Amino acid sequence: MKREIASLEIAVVISELSKLIVGSWVANIYQTDFKTLIMKLHQTDRPPLNLLIEVGSRLHLTSFVLGKPARPSAFCMTLRKHLRNGRIKSIEQHQFERIAMMRIKAKREEFQLVFELFGDGNAILVDSRNRILQALSYRKMRDRNILRDETFQYPPPSGRNPNGIERKDLDAIRDYGQLEVVKALARSLGLGGFYAEEVLIRARIDKNTPCNSLSLTELDNVFNTVKELISKINAEQIKPAIIINEKNEWVDVTPFPLEKYSNFQTESCPSFNEALDKYYSQKGMEEKMNTATTETEEMLAQQKRILFKQQTTIKELQQEIEKNRKIGESIYAHFTELQLLAQKINGAKGGGSSWNDIISDLEEEKKEGKVPAVYYDSFDPQNSFLYLSINESKFPIDLRRSIQENASNYYEKAKKAQNRREGAEKALLETKQKMNAVERQGIEKVTAISKPEPRKVEKKAWYEKFRWFNSSKGFLVIGGKDAMTNEILVKKYTEPHDLVFHADISGHLSLSSKQKDAKPSNRQLKKPLNSLQPFQAHGKKRSPP
Repeated sequence: MKREIASLEIAVVISELSKLIVGSWVANIYQTDFKTLIMKLHQTDRPPLNLLIEVGSRLHLTSFVLGKPARPSAFCMTLRKHLRNGRIKSIEQHQFERIAMMRIKAKREEFQLVFELFGDGNAILVDSRNRILQALSYRKMRDRNILRDETFQYPPPSGRNPNGIERKDLDAIRDYGQLEVVKALARSLGLGGFYAEEVLIRARIDKNTPCNSLSLTELDNVFNTVKELISKINAEQIKPAIIINEKNEWVDVTPFPLEKYSNFQTESCPSFNEALDKYYSQKGMEEKMNTATTETEEMLAQQKRILFKQQTTIKELQQEIEKNRKIGESIYAHFTELQLLAQKINGAKGGGSSWNDIISDLEEEKKEGKVPAVYYDSFDPQNSFLYLSINESKFPIDLRRSIQENASNYYEKAKKAQNRREGAEKALLETKQKMNAVERQGIEKVTAISKPEPRKVEKKAWYEKFRWFNSSKGFLVIGGKDAMTNEILVKKYTEPHDLVFHADISGHLSLSSKQKDAKPSNRQLKKPLNSLQPFQAHGKKRSPP
């Protein structure tokens, strides 16, 4: 079951995000799959940030590269239309629920982008009049509707906001009667079952204790523990960590140490956003590996079923070949006797004897051991088939054909079976080759997923947004892409000791590539370097890399 972020964890994430992304500009928005959005955020003098939202599941910054579809969805296009180049004014959690709300000012209007991180989840764009502009999923519900142009409403609260509870509010838990206290706590405070358990572990109360048997002292302990956990968020006393079990598997991620995981190993992270990012990226990789392994196993199982059928067919065809050849050989080994037997039967019938009389005579002679009647087994008058029994082998011959034709017919059957067996053996070989290919591709797929870690977004140096290269003497040479970036370079990044060159020509000095060690081409260089005049500029010094 996929891990869902808890309301307390959302509070921690948003506490961190409010210091990191408020004031950022929305550079672009991507939808990597139906439930997952990536918001690329631009910040002055700082690297861009990527905010990942998987509705119904999680929300955090990510430093990993995720695949982007060739064509954006209609929902994604609407978000871009209204929010691109907008500025983030705030990001908040709605009343300690699993709902995040972002206010973005764009095109002289303030929008709300609401992310529901519970159940199936949703992402809803709301305009300044609180009208729904677009939603990832449209729904009609008993308490509210998510429909275009309708007034946006938040869902009913899942419990009381633990930020504002007082001690007397917990007395109502005893009204739940025989219900286990862990369930009552999860419902009444909206903490969720996991953190409700943590509260009870810290309060030293069995989670299965009936609510009506809780003492006042136990309720005091519950209240104090809830306040203690909430205070960790408000006072920023978090110590994010990834939880690791005895098998060295990542099993969970937490914003601060939990009693529930006191016997587990941990891997510390500088922020809860980073901890979530690493955990979900690792789990996503494991999920892909499991999917790839399962797909490979299913394909192999299918090929094994085909292989088994082919092996059975080949075995049956070999038996058919041997049987028909043996019959043909038996016919030729007793050719004269069988010819006499056929002539006798056909002669008797031609002489006017009935089939019953002929069969009766044959059975009598067989009892007496007379040849060729000893080879007689039974007779099918309707099809003129005489069934013979030779060397424990029973088979029919067609009395309308000669003995030689009957023998040839069995050899022909053996030949056709031989051809079919060769075809089946060829198909079996192809199946084995397919199985080998499936195994090889499965190994390659799992290796490709597991060998490299998920690729992180490379953080660019400040000068990489300009044209730049390292000179042969180790100087960092930077050039603007246009008049605006030239002005930014001079005003923002240069110091009195830096050399600044300006070409007194139409156009400017440009480099042929953004890549490292790029050199200007003769076609792009309008004047030789010795004709460019230096002048002094002011700004911050940046040493070469």
